[in-house]
Amino acid sequence: MTTHVTLEDALSNVDLLEELPLPDQQPCIEPPPSSIMYQANFDTNFEDRNAFVTGIARYIEQATVHSSMVMGFGLYLMDGNVSNIYKLDAKKRINLSKIDKFFKLQVVPLFGDMQIELSRYIETSAHYEENKSKWTCTQSSISPQYNLCEQMVQIRDDHIRFISELARYSNSEVVTGSGLDSQKSDEEYRELFDLALRGLQLLSKWSTHVMEVYSWKLVHPTDKFCNKDCPGTAEEYERATRYNYTSEEKFALVEVIAMIKGLQVLMGRMESVFNQAIRNTIYAALQDFAQMTLREPLRQAVRKKKNVLISVLQAIRKTVCDWEGAREPPNDPCLRGEKDPKGGFDIKVPRRAVGPSSTQLYMVRTMLESLIADKSGSKKTLRSSLDGPIVTAIEDFHKQSFFFTHLLNFSEALQQCCDLSQLWFREFFLELTMGRRIQFPIEMSMPWILTDHILETKEPSMMEYVLYPLDLYNDSGYYALTKFKKQFLYDEIEAEVNLCFDQFVYKLADQIFAYYKAMAGSVLLDKRFRAECKNYGVIIPYPPSNRYETLLKQRHVQDLRSNVQELEWLLEVNRLTHRLLSKHMTLDSFDAMFREANHNVSAPYGRITLHVFWELNFDFLPNYCYNGSTNRFVRTAIPFTQEPQRDKPANVQPYYLYGSKPLNIAYSHIYSSYRNFVGPPHFKTICHLLGYQGIAVVMEELLKIVKSLLQGTILQYVKTLIEVMPKICRLPRHEYGSPGILEFFHHQLKDIIEYAELKTDVFQSLREVGNAILFCLLIEQALSQEEVCDLLHAAPFQNILPRVYIKEGERLEVRMKRLEAKYAPLHLVPLIERLGTPQQIAIAREGDLLTKERLCCGLSMFEVILTRIRSFLQDTVWRGPPPTNGVMHVDECMEFHRLWSAMQFVYCIPVGTHEFTAEQCFGDGLNWAGCAIIVLLGQQRRFDLFDFCYHLLKVQRQDGKDEIIKNVPLKKMADRIRKYQILNNEIFAILNKYMKAVETDSSTVEHVRCFQPPIHQSLATTC
Repeated sequence: MTTHVTLEDALSNVDLLEELPLPDQQPCIEPPPSSIMYQANFDTNFEDRNAFVTGIARYIEQATVHSSMVMGFGLYLMDGNVSNIYKLDAKKRINLSKIDKFFKLQVVPLFGDMQIELSRYIETSAHYEENKSKWTCTQSSISPQYNLCEQMVQIRDDHIRFISELARYSNSEVVTGSGLDSQKSDEEYRELFDLALRGLQLLSKWSTHVMEVYSWKLVHPTDKFCNKDCPGTAEEYERATRYNYTSEEKFALVEVIAMIKGLQVLMGRMESVFNQAIRNTIYAALQDFAQMTLREPLRQAVRKKKNVLISVLQAIRKTVCDWEGAREPPNDPCLRGEKDPKGGFDIKVPRRAVGPSSTQLYMVRTMLESLIADKSGSKKTLRSSLDGPIVTAIEDFHKQSFFFTHLLNFSEALQQCCDLSQLWFREFFLELTMGRRIQFPIEMSMPWILTDHILETKEPSMMEYVLYPLDLYNDSGYYALTKFKKQFLYDEIEAEVNLCFDQFVYKLADQIFAYYKAMAGSVLLDKRFRAECKNYGVIIPYPPSNRYETLLKQRHVQDLRSNVQELEWLLEVNRLTHRLLSKHMTLDSFDAMFREANHNVSAPYGRITLHVFWELNFDFLPNYCYNGSTNRFVRTAIPFTQEPQRDKPANVQPYYLYGSKPLNIAYSHIYSSYRNFVGPPHFKTICHLLGYQGIAVVMEELLKIVKSLLQGTILQYVKTLIEVMPKICRLPRHEYGSPGILEFFHHQLKDIIEYAELKTDVFQSLREVGNAILFCLLIEQALSQEEVCDLLHAAPFQNILPRVYIKEGERLEVRMKRLEAKYAPLHLVPLIERLGTPQQIAIAREGDLLTKERLCCGLSMFEVILTRIRSFLQDTVWRGPPPTNGVMHVDECMEFHRLWSAMQFVYCIPVGTHEFTAEQCFGDGLNWAGCAIIVLLGQQRRFDLFDFCYHLLKVQRQDGKDEIIKNVPLKKMADRIRKYQILNNEIFAILNKYMKAVETDSSTVEHVRCFQPPIHQSLATTC
């Protein structure tokens, strides 16, 4: 007897298949994230169930795509011996034309690299052959949605327009910092809200395009007939990836991926700004809608006694309303069904940066759907009880609120919209190999296929995008750890990315060498010979331009060198590990183990101190530029010394660092913000790691370097430059005007300006001295901060209490005694003296003394450093011969300050468009060296009075002329002089603060020289 199975029973059996466990417990690879594009569908009661996202939807979560798959499967089951779908269509029981249009989505993702064609259900049905003309979805033509190249014009246009708008907000909100903490209007918040939403929609739309193309290619692999480069023995996955894309399609994929990843970074920088705007806008929209918009339908419902409608509207308001007085106004006329008074009923809706909870948002949207649904279980819907404008307002808010969930989780939504991890996963195709493949080679991997295509074609416009495809491995690794939670997947990804990066570096290095070798040969080729060859029809081309400069400037791919910040954090992690282990086993003290590892048991300094000094000597002093505005050192634009050769870091297991690979990644993100500069955080860490003894060793060695420079290289250059200086150089009168004065100084200092080694070796040596002085100053500042912090922490235990606030009529002595009595049990020394052993008492007293006697309590290392440097300036060339007038040199160029004035004149001259300024090459260290020498020689006042640049600045500020003299723009030079004058004054102020303390201690008597009044020549002979 034949058993008839209904369609309903068959579909219910299919649903049960989802609950079956996988036999090998392999992870189910989900499809890519969906596009955040709202599209309403009113086929069912609740719009939210069918408000699908365009593009590729998630399995089960998005009903529309799977409904098409179930629909196709249902048609396949229905079309058989028992029933004929074409006869049902003729009887108008079903509508095949609508289903045909619905099947325009040709490919549906199942799990990651598993895809299915909807037309396959139709083509394999029983009665397809005689009715194939009724179907358009089974035709072999490619839908435009799977042709990425045709969409590139629109994508580029959308990208440019959105990037331009985003840059405008980014400059005002993030870069300049304007408005970050200020309260904005609702309109301004709404603009940022819309900008964030459009950005997420664009990113998800572009990601969907990429995944649609990738899915279509997986379902339609090429063969040797369609692609002549595809061998007949190529594997299935190889035909779907390696040989299935044209060059134009690969470039289009790379460009879109670069747009997605680039825009993700830009929007991530504005996350805090977007989050504030999103929460303000959602709060305002929700409260305005609940408190204001729903008043009118509630009034009508109360007046018409629509109890069900009243209950729904009241439930919405009670769910989300945040009333001004913490409760709903009891005298609201709408609650009684009455009209508002003539003056209106004032409801103040507050403004806060707080979004609704997911439960609140879900409940509100569900209740709103029940109000506007076209169909319901009963014959009459609530929609008919509402006026047309009210229904429109509710529908608009319902559509708008669809995006609230995504925007309230902006960071997660941004990550999901840019997630392209599925371009790597290939588990389904690996299973199809039936064990012949454990893993596919990198030649079949999409990230490497795109990267290698750029390297092989050497397309200049794509070269700066070459690293973006490699970022797909980051997406895959993140997805493997956070979604699948499978370590073996992450290990496979890590192994492949290491191999790909090695191949990338090898190929890129070979290309760069060949490119610049060809460029060098082309430059050196005689131009006349090239022209003569061209006359005979032989053209010798230059190598085509390529954008290798962008890649060579890349410094953030992976930095394997551990800086001092990382070292300190690693020590803290190890210290805590030691403390945790010490609870369960007997271990030596961490400090003893650390000293042994640091080779600091018997030696006065350890490996860390030696490494710090090595970096200072060979890299920091000669290659870094100080910026006084940011208080940071950065690497110079043009190095004058070779970069030091460092040992390659050892490859260690993750547990030797921070414990695991995810932790290593997390910490790497944290300390990445401390790279590429040296500033206060690094000096603070150096103080922690070196201690007093290590700092003293480094300071002493730095003084030796400064001494060798001042008494060696710099001294020889000073002697040479003093000789080429004009013997006398008077400051011209103001009547000559600033152009004449500039031309006069330019002529007088011609030999100094044209001195070949001035802007190289001389400035470089002075920069090293200045950087050494700055290092000593900043180390003392960092050390003082640490000492002050220690003193404040130790104050309660040393009976050091702050003065208390006293009211009128109270006595300070009484309050202080009361406070001292309160904290007396914390006073450590008297407590130890009363209860401890003699040895403990001695240790407590010594510790108390050492805690109080800190450098920040009236002592200064920097004073000693300056005094030592002053002792290095004993040669007579620094001060010159005694003045002939017995007072001081006025017009003579005999002292160092006059030479420094000439040097300052040189680097104040504006440079050309493609030239580097002194700030870019040497930083403020150059000025610190010159100003420090002037102060130590006691020549500051003479420098301020007789400086060439200052005199020119005074005259130019008076006459305001702007001419070009000797190819030098006068106005620009005056502006540079003013900038350096401000910098010099700041340096002099800092140095004098320390030097005055030294002079006050050494000499308490002011030395005054007395001079006889001048005598007229007519009286000179008679006297």
